[in-house]
Amino acid sequence: MQLIACEPTNMSEAVVMEPPREAAFMEESCRADSAPELDDCTADANESSEEEREEQVTARPAQSVSVQRPASLSLPVASEPGLWTSRGDAEVTLRMGESGITAEPPLTVNQMFSATVERFGDYAALGWKEGEQQKTLTYKQYYQACRSAAKSFLKLGLERYHGVGILGFNSMEWFITDIGAILAGGFAVGIYTTNSPDACLYVADNCKANIIVVENHKQLQKILQVEDKLPHLKAIIQYKDAIKEKRPNLYSWSEFMELGRDEPDAPLDAIISSQKPNQCCTLIYTSGTTGQPKGVMLSHDNLTWTALSTSQHVQVTEASQSQEVVVSYLPLSHIAAQMVDIWVTMKVGGVTHFAQPDALKGSLVNTMKEVRPTVFMGVPRVWEKMQEKMKSIGAKSSTVRRKVAAWAKDVGLQTNIRKMNQNGASARSPFSYHVAKKLVFKKVRNALGLDRCSKCFTGAAPITKDTLEFFLSLNIPLYELFGMSESSGPHTISVPEAFRLTSVGKEIPGCKTKLQSPDEEGNGEICLWGRHVFMGYLNMADKTEEALDAEGWLRSGDLGKHDDGFLFITGRIKELIITAGGENVPPVPIEEAVKEHVPLISNAMLIGDKRKFLSMLLTVKCQVNAETGAPEDELTPEVIELCRKLGSTATRVSDLTGGKDRAVHAAIQEGINRVNEKSTSNAQRIQKWLILDKDFSITGGELGPTMKLKRPVVVKMYKEQIENFYKEVPTPTTPDAPLAPNK
Repeated sequence: MQLIACEPTNMSEAVVMEPPREAAFMEESCRADSAPELDDCTADANESSEEEREEQVTARPAQSVSVQRPASLSLPVASEPGLWTSRGDAEVTLRMGESGITAEPPLTVNQMFSATVERFGDYAALGWKEGEQQKTLTYKQYYQACRSAAKSFLKLGLERYHGVGILGFNSMEWFITDIGAILAGGFAVGIYTTNSPDACLYVADNCKANIIVVENHKQLQKILQVEDKLPHLKAIIQYKDAIKEKRPNLYSWSEFMELGRDEPDAPLDAIISSQKPNQCCTLIYTSGTTGQPKGVMLSHDNLTWTALSTSQHVQVTEASQSQEVVVSYLPLSHIAAQMVDIWVTMKVGGVTHFAQPDALKGSLVNTMKEVRPTVFMGVPRVWEKMQEKMKSIGAKSSTVRRKVAAWAKDVGLQTNIRKMNQNGASARSPFSYHVAKKLVFKKVRNALGLDRCSKCFTGAAPITKDTLEFFLSLNIPLYELFGMSESSGPHTISVPEAFRLTSVGKEIPGCKTKLQSPDEEGNGEICLWGRHVFMGYLNMADKTEEALDAEGWLRSGDLGKHDDGFLFITGRIKELIITAGGENVPPVPIEEAVKEHVPLISNAMLIGDKRKFLSMLLTVKCQVNAETGAPEDELTPEVIELCRKLGSTATRVSDLTGGKDRAVHAAIQEGINRVNEKSTSNAQRIQKWLILDKDFSITGGELGPTMKLKRPVVVKMYKEQIENFYKEVPTPTTPDAPLAPNK
């Protein structure tokens, strides 16, 4: 294991290290050389953290997975810097190589930003609308605003290695706060906008926040409720709307920016020059679905190197050739949105346009049509809402239009699958494809604002094969990602030249994958290596040791396998259901199969841990309150249409619960029977099921901020219904003898 000394420009030495080469720790890895409304979506990003992903996985066809996660190996106690730390003020060893992208000189955020300003200073960097007026900042203005904010933070008393909390929707002020906090030597800390006051308190206290920046009066009230419990808090800044009541140490955005305007540059420059690439600059807090959130410490190098590797892998263009355009709307408290919207875009001199705060309630598509992004990242729920809306519109079209659309989609799917199987090679497209492109595909892209977009990505949660094929049939391939907060966002990304349906692609350059303890089918725990691997969890040495093995590989907790160099996610270790008979059952593939076979189902959750058989909780697609995000009783138009085809007159969820609608229940049972027919064993058959009276939601507590299912919460909420499943021994469900639904 070779240690190398590397001298970053204008700063102290940083110790760097190559990946372990022993066979036991370095398996062969695949290299990466090679106008619908979205009214009720709540989204996230390409990554998920170890904590928050305990209830999620990008899952694929059901299979038996018997891999057990190995016990954590104690990391050797070594003199700093080591590969990991739990101290916010410490340095770590960088996982560098001797050549190629792994040997690129480490950079601080300031160095990367300054290089972009030098090359693209007069290019637009940020864009947003105020009323009907479009406003922009150039990279020079953007950088100077971040420096001014940094000086204001210092004047307010921001201490080194203390947090600056940011609680609000994506905006120019959010970006300037984030980078200004980093330049001033603090930690940039995004806080979920959906957090309760107590949840805000935990994050702010954990990072010793000196300053908290809030969007508006609503978010301000959360902090005011807990400010007396925050001993490190020195100031609060509100960046939107007028402050309703003046209070000590509460500033408007203009007042805040004015504070540092005339401050000398020297103190800030001294702090900036003292920063090292292997020091922490950003904290990403997990959503804490099974416990308190953990502060994922990301270094300057984590951000700047990952931006470099990602930009090379997905082949985004530099502004000198053609400026990339991105729409910022996903929660910036996640590294996924930050990596796409801030760091990768900055690396290549792209421009980020901010969507309206009600983007996910319907206005996003308007912004997209105005901005016409060249790169677009959507979580599965965003793509699903587009799909549902397009299907709803299509159902109202004339017979001729429907037939033309169906023909075009068939041509599009077959042509694109052929291209996919040839790795994006210049396969000859049939004449019918060009006709379909002109008649249908271009119109769909224009309606979605995707007419210039060559790179559409999806990640952060499972997406169904049905949705992937739907968009592929419309000539809009969705490229899946895999990663986590602890890997600074992306680890693998599908690209046009390396794309397989349901695969999360291949590693970004300079990163490695090993599959720990693979079973006979090749499924093992996915472990990650690269300069994107995090520093550790703030003040949580034990949790950090659990996340890393003795050689410093990051354990994802996901099960996966390789096929022709492509990574496929097949399960999640902590999600595995172990039945009373000792059978290991990965729930997500079965849940996804049910949703695929029964299109009126919105959410499905498999039950059966330590039980004699499997059962399932189901929710039906329903309308969602545009203001609160709460599910309503009224069914979606798509479900109502499906019901009509089944001979049902149902229009509400309550019409379907309790076995009242036999036609719909029979259709659900038929779909479940089809899933059961494909099960690998009797133990993996669904024996009982129940339609719940409302869909899962963030407001209801069943889903996390990024729409991930909180399984322990659901189990607790529906304890009585679950116990009812197991009061009687079921009759085995077969196509010939279907079990009546549980009532």
